[in-house]
Amino acid sequence: MEITFLGTSGMQPTRERNLSAILLSYKNENILFDCGEGTQRQLRLAGLKPTKITRIVISHLHGDHIFGLPGLMQNLEVNNYSGVIEIYGPKGIKEFFNFLFRLGVFKKLKYKITEIKEGLIIKNKDFMIRAYRLDHYGLCYGYEFVEMDRRKINLDYLKKFGLKQHPILGKLQEGKSIIWKGKRIDVKNATYLIKGKKVAFILDTAYCSNCLKLAKDADLLISESTFMDDLRDRAKEYKHLTSKQAALIAKKSKSKRLILTHFSQRYKNTSELLKEAKSVFKNTECAEDFMKVEVL
Repeated sequence: MEITFLGTSGMQPTRERNLSAILLSYKNENILFDCGEGTQRQLRLAGLKPTKITRIVISHLHGDHIFGLPGLMQNLEVNNYSGVIEIYGPKGIKEFFNFLFRLGVFKKLKYKITEIKEGLIIKNKDFMIRAYRLDHYGLCYGYEFVEMDRRKINLDYLKKFGLKQHPILGKLQEGKSIIWKGKRIDVKNATYLIKGKKVAFILDTAYCSNCLKLAKDADLLISESTFMDDLRDRAKEYKHLTSKQAALIAKKSKSKRLILTHFSQRYKNTSELLKEAKSVFKNTECAEDFMKVEVL
């Protein structure tokens, strides 16, 4: 699993930072979380093909999180995107796309739009994504991406049965006991469970209880950090987090790692935000555009 930060600025881009966009790559999926203005160019600069995107998940309908969608959709169309691009977001995103369609931004592109509510929005054999309502202006969601637990074969245990490689091992990986040469092999002894990784995305919000639920036991928490704590009153007014609050969420939720993003343009250097957050939660980093992170 790899995370690529395509945009790490707040409401306005800067020379160093583009608007919000984060790509999660996992197996054959490339899931884009938010799509600020200029995201298609950021993908090119990062050496990533926009046509490799499989899903787009939008936190809310503010411009710095969605105004890159028209250009990205047009890019997919002119490059003959194969398949159906799946787009998820709060109520109103269908209306937004219908407007783009009337403008003729795209005509041939196949897409599926799902207006979500709080709860499970995607689940397959590999992963699930769950949405949590956050405290921001208008409908706004945070997301958890959770890899499914998987079973690993205990080859040392199977040696006593003379079983090494065989299609029947697939049954064990499915969590089923098997019969081999008249002997029952219990799945609990023949396999062990590897817990799936969890990545939590808190993209715009004031401090609220759902931040803690969303981030609970995350292997990686990615959180907005618009202001330093000396501006916590302004953060509260605009319904954003400070670096200290993001760190408190990481600490209280027992997250393993925190990466801050969505910085106000007032902070040309994020070292002070990092210092403030690390005083609360040591395993903290500040994201930069084009930064890549593996979740191991």
